[in-house]
Amino acid sequence: MFWFVETFKQTPLKLFNIPQHFVIPLFQRPYVWKETEQWEPLWKDVRRVAELRIAEPHLDASHFLGAVVIQSREAQSSRLPAWNVIDGQQRLTTLHIVADATRSLLEQADLSKPAGQLEDLTHNAEKYVEDGDSPLKLRHLNKDREPFDELLTAETPIDYEDLSHPDSPIVAAHQYFSAAVAQWLGPHNAHDYRTKAKELTNVLLHGLQLVSIELEPAENSQEIFETLNARGTPLTAADLVRNLVFQRLEAEGADTKRAYREDWSFETEFWAQEIGVGRTLVSRSSLFFNQWLAARTGEEVSPQATFSRFKSWVELESGLKMTELLPTIKHQAQQYQAWTEAATHAGGSLDSAGMAFYRMRASGIEVLKPLIIWLYEPGRNLPQQYIDRIIQAAESWVYRRQMLRLTGSDLGRIVADVIAANTGASASELPERVIGHLARLNVTSTYWPGDEEVRQALGTEAVYRRFPRSRLRMFLEAIEDHYRAETGQPQVERKNYPIEHILPRNWEGTWPVNTPEAEEARQVRVHRLGNLTLLTKSLNSRVSNGPWPTKRTALLQHNTITLTGRVVGKTEHHDWDETLIDHRTVELIDAMLDIWPVPEGHLGKVVDPQTKAGDWVELKHLIEAGLLKGGDSLSATHRDFKGKEAVLMPDGAIELDGKRYTSPSAAGHALRKKTTNGWYFWAVSDGRRLRDVRSEYQNLNLQHS
Repeated sequence: MFWFVETFKQTPLKLFNIPQHFVIPLFQRPYVWKETEQWEPLWKDVRRVAELRIAEPHLDASHFLGAVVIQSREAQSSRLPAWNVIDGQQRLTTLHIVADATRSLLEQADLSKPAGQLEDLTHNAEKYVEDGDSPLKLRHLNKDREPFDELLTAETPIDYEDLSHPDSPIVAAHQYFSAAVAQWLGPHNAHDYRTKAKELTNVLLHGLQLVSIELEPAENSQEIFETLNARGTPLTAADLVRNLVFQRLEAEGADTKRAYREDWSFETEFWAQEIGVGRTLVSRSSLFFNQWLAARTGEEVSPQATFSRFKSWVELESGLKMTELLPTIKHQAQQYQAWTEAATHAGGSLDSAGMAFYRMRASGIEVLKPLIIWLYEPGRNLPQQYIDRIIQAAESWVYRRQMLRLTGSDLGRIVADVIAANTGASASELPERVIGHLARLNVTSTYWPGDEEVRQALGTEAVYRRFPRSRLRMFLEAIEDHYRAETGQPQVERKNYPIEHILPRNWEGTWPVNTPEAEEARQVRVHRLGNLTLLTKSLNSRVSNGPWPTKRTALLQHNTITLTGRVVGKTEHHDWDETLIDHRTVELIDAMLDIWPVPEGHLGKVVDPQTKAGDWVELKHLIEAGLLKGGDSLSATHRDFKGKEAVLMPDGAIELDGKRYTSPSAAGHALRKKTTNGWYFWAVSDGRRLRDVRSEYQNLNLQHS
């Protein structure tokens, strides 16, 4: 069977320039694009093209958005031609949202001409609109119709909270792009506002490219849709990069067979392995090109945009022939593979780059890899002590944030900013410049926490429950290596050694105390940092939970870990107890602060403390502030559990039916057997929900900031 379709490469202006309707059928899924995965990468691409056009107008830069499939509708009663959107409704909807958000901002700045041009993309002229009909060119027939129509016909400026569907993803997308565009344009009176507005309008009209596949009414659109989306194996970013590389090599007259055999390193099992990035899997080769691009461009490149960004950089910005570029890519790929493989080996001491790769693997992150690729870029020739210092500072920034369980979603952008800001810096000034850049960060989403905040947080944190096991083990291994370095010993083997509780988790039978207060004091310390150590071999449960003299003897017999040896040494004449746990917690925190230091005098202050409080406030903070107290009764507010009560413990835990839970949501989940927002679910005796008490705490923080 053959389909006869017409395919056109078009800009938004060409696709939407005439009065018409694009209809998203009822059976299409609703709008699902999100900020991290789609909105932010799209905006970065649009912004990049606009900035490139401003800086170098002769390049006529553009960005390829992908393909859409549309099918002509049978003759309708409407006077306007109409198309069904078979594939590509997410990008068409987003494109309209971006255009309308920008139009709204330009209208507020009295830039009526570009605002009108953008309105022509999304709205049919009044003379073509029948009485009572919508002027919008894009028509949703599913549940997105009401929020989309209301949003794109709302008066400027838009009050998002006053819309009928403020929680719609479509409204969230419009709000995101409105904020992003406004931030980039700057204040209306800025000298470059009109230049930026004009070029952004031009990009939205002419600088984005779409391939439109246009079907006749009789074509089987479902079969075409399935073929485009479900059959065959999709090409990876690395596959597309490879095709481009060898097309350009051939055009340059190079020996492509030799280049493939000797310089293309990516056809092995190592590079084919799939790596988790967020919720998706990408080939390691595609991930490398993404991170390599970030190192080269000083931009955070989304995984979905890896190929398009590589192509535009090669063609418009690099100034290099592919015969010059490919050996560099090969060299850096070999370095990357060496660091990655070294991080998987149990034995042998690692240099700072190899250890950074190991620690990122243990922590489940990739964020520092572009920085390391950049530091080792051929021709940079940095002294090793400079590289070590920069990696130490970057790790301190990342892992201190992890110790406080702060978000890491915006750190990739900062790494890219560091690269962009310092690419031309001399070797001698580079460490201080990078450290200074990180130290100046002052918002909750990116700042570098100071010593005192880490001490306060980890001093009472139940780290065994709060941190992923591999990350916690990595922290303990780092402390072990720190202790070993004091006496010139090699690094500890990275063999996934078991994490042992010195005071057992099940301590009640063999480590008894005499009062309820003593029981509570003991229980809250079980999972703290000072009560944890590494062992080369697990103790059997009888010994692990047995009395301290028996356990101490076993630790002496089986231990080769300095961390554990120091515990044994402190208990020659003193049983392990709460006092020693507290002292050791302080010691281990101090060791971590020495491993990952901050610049002298750095305090980690932020300008948005209310956001910070909202990110990590816990019940124990409300108790410390005097807003709640241990022993308070908490009542379930859900109609199915009215009258069900729990008790707030002095350490911020919640006791429900004789069991302890470390958060309101955990206690709510235990009761309802489903995911529950405990801050909404539980109320205190005066009827306030925990969220209301939390808001009071946040307001107090804001007033005192």
